[in-house]
Amino acid sequence: MPAVPHTHAAAFIDFIEASPTSFHAARTIASQLTIAGFHEVFETSAWRRPPENGFVRRDGAVIAWRLPKTWTGTTALRIVASHTDSPALKLKPRGVGSRGGYLLAETEIYGGPIVPTWFDRDLALAGRVIDTEGGIHLLRTPGFARVSTLAVHLDRELGRNLPVDAQRDLNAIVCLDSSGDPVGGDELAAVIAEEAGLEPDQIAAEELFFVPSEPPALLGLHSELLASYRLDNLASVFSTLSGFLTSVGGEHVQLLAAFDHEEIGSGTPSGASGPFLAQVLRRLSLANGFSEDDHLAWLARAVALSADVAHGVHPNRPERHDAVIQPRLGGGPVLKWSAPMRYATDAVSTAAWTRACAAAGIDFQVFVNNGNIPGGTSLGPLLATRLGINTVDAGVAVMSMHSARELCAVADIACFAQLSAGLLQLD
Repeated sequence: MPAVPHTHAAAFIDFIEASPTSFHAARTIASQLTIAGFHEVFETSAWRRPPENGFVRRDGAVIAWRLPKTWTGTTALRIVASHTDSPALKLKPRGVGSRGGYLLAETEIYGGPIVPTWFDRDLALAGRVIDTEGGIHLLRTPGFARVSTLAVHLDRELGRNLPVDAQRDLNAIVCLDSSGDPVGGDELAAVIAEEAGLEPDQIAAEELFFVPSEPPALLGLHSELLASYRLDNLASVFSTLSGFLTSVGGEHVQLLAAFDHEEIGSGTPSGASGPFLAQVLRRLSLANGFSEDDHLAWLARAVALSADVAHGVHPNRPERHDAVIQPRLGGGPVLKWSAPMRYATDAVSTAAWTRACAAAGIDFQVFVNNGNIPGGTSLGPLLATRLGINTVDAGVAVMSMHSARELCAVADIACFAQLSAGLLQLD
């Protein structure tokens, strides 16, 4: 069964493997930007002369830019935006103890995962540790933990229905334990410290997630599908980053924004509802001599692409989708539309999207909700309402969204990268 090569497939798999959390994704983005010749600046210093090709990080978020040689009264702004986080099980602080002969770690649900897909799966621990001197250390362990289901013989209803009590059922088995200490955890603390390259008493704080340890895999008779954790939304992060790096600079500012915390509402300093993007944009325009009035006019000339994965039609449950408009995996980029503006797409931003697709030579699909099923939302309305920027919502079609193992067509990744470059290069 020969594999069909797909542009970006191997690189995307490597990107996923390097990015088990938003913090890792930000580091991976920063590494690729640095290799491409972009220079990092820091929020704690004044930006009197920011680099023409530069970027800044804030926790699990990154904003990068490519500036024109000169700024004029017609200089515009082109943005491709995505988010770096995914649904997960977050480790509670000091939530490790012994019960029934096991060392258990308490978790809390982060975002909106399809919780049953997290049971009986090998889980790794990943995230960031802050040492007592303020240093940040990223870690990812091998798979060692598991959230186990009850055997069907002990509850016959489980074969038809798996109710989940988030407090009772989502404790992760860490190891066998005979100490009986109800507030134990030294063993796990030692592993965390070792993975971070620290001693346990050097750790001041930690922010860690249990994540699936199974690597991404190509599926389908022709290796045309990709199964992985975190396709939502690394498919968008990788595609927009690829488009940004291959884009050719011009007379307008080109900007990549990868926010954190979309899965929990974006209401954080590094989320799309926070001040990060607005502050970066104002610092860039100030450094280039724009007054407040110039700055507002610049924003009014902007176009943004909010990139988040879209629902591909499910072949076993097509009735859950619109009866006519049914985007499919492998069918190209998906424009997301919503009458109540749960997506920011309107006629003006759709026209820009259509021009970008034409420039890239790419056909696109459309997603709308089944009229009886309320849909989700994404970054687009946040960008549009906070900054007044014309914004279009779009993404790569996936199945099993928010599962611990999602599915996409790898050819769509390359198409979305080309489309992202096309939008950044719009006149």
